[in-house]
Amino acid sequence: MARFGDFVPSGVIPACLLPFDEDLAIDARDYRKHLGDVAAVPGLTAITTNAHASEVHACSLEEQRQVLDLTLAEIGDRLPVVAGIYADGSLAAAALARMAAAAGASALLVFPPNSMSMGGQLRPEMALAHFKRIADAADLPLILFQYPMASGLGYPVETLLRIVDEVPSVRAIKDWSNDAMLHERHIRALQGLKRPVNVLSTHSSWLMSSLVLGCNGLLSGAGSVIADLQAALWRAVQAKDLARAQALNDRIYPLVQAFYAPPFLDMHNRMKEALVLLGRLRRAVVRPPLVKLPAAEIARLEAALKAARITAAGAFDLAA
Repeated sequence: MARFGDFVPSGVIPACLLPFDEDLAIDARDYRKHLGDVAAVPGLTAITTNAHASEVHACSLEEQRQVLDLTLAEIGDRLPVVAGIYADGSLAAAALARMAAAAGASALLVFPPNSMSMGGQLRPEMALAHFKRIADAADLPLILFQYPMASGLGYPVETLLRIVDEVPSVRAIKDWSNDAMLHERHIRALQGLKRPVNVLSTHSSWLMSSLVLGCNGLLSGAGSVIADLQAALWRAVQAKDLARAQALNDRIYPLVQAFYAPPFLDMHNRMKEALVLLGRLRRAVVRPPLVKLPAAEIARLEAALKAARITAAGAFDLAA
């Protein structure tokens, strides 16, 4: 049973990293510490696990269960936990959803099945069937993960509207459309419904620009490092304090430029290295096919942390 039964996905929701030891096994000690560090940031509304940031693609079903259990044990009494549902088949996704609901998750982040990448956008009934199976398996709020349309895994607006109409447990989308015009259309179309569906930005590399369009929150892997800056930016945008939002964005800018530089797939690899530089993780091990970053790139991350004025204790000068 969900520990926060009235949870509606909104506000600031970091997605946590997953540390590994040198043998590529889950480092439970460092993971619990990382969870505690992030959850201690004031103003968060939830924490996400078993998602891109935690390298869910490289984790077995049993490991995903272990990660969720560790998360709930460490912070589940303080914050709602959003569990990722990452599977290429709808039956496997439904099984993950049942597991997460039984463990005590408060919401599910539903990834698009990679099996739909070769034309699934032309068959909206496939996406609808996927979400209906998950909704039938778990009585929890669902967050639809909206990918870029060019990936073949994004849902056309018409399909989105049909899903949220026919699957009322879809309460939010994590918008990674990577298209400012489409992003604004999502916000206006979904949040303007009779039963509003929140748009949570994951456009972390242009977060301020995204939030000022009217998103009802953000769900971001960069929050594993800069949750305090993101929460402060969210508060400034909500207060319509443009000067403060711009000042915070100036601090965020060098880090996201470093995190999201090509190749994009190294973004969470870089975040791990940043936490090692800050003394918040002991090592920055990633699972293959990801590999260790070169020394020159780690040096660029160190420079970006200094430019953003981030220390081991977090950002500073955030009062207001």
